[in-house]
Amino acid sequence: ITCSAAVSACEKGRQWVQALQLFREMSEGDVEMNIMTYNAGISACEKGGQWIHALQLFRDMVVSRVERDTMTYNAGVSACEKG
Repeated sequence: ITCSAAVSACEKGRQWVQALQLFREMSEGDVEMNIMTYNAGISACEKGGQWIHALQLFRDMVVSRVERDTMTYNAGVSACEKG
């Protein structure tokens, strides 16, 4: 929950670079990420106009077998619209 909250704070502060850094650190630290973590990361990238990074996180969800929901798809589509 702490990691998801940190990524969510990055999203709210429009700090997509920091959100992606947290993802990298969580991955290296073998921390399991959930749908809330990914959605916040995708939204952070979307708000920063970083559609390529948003779609990479979307793909990472597939590889990690994390279920996607309406929020995931909406943030992904919105990122592509802004890119």
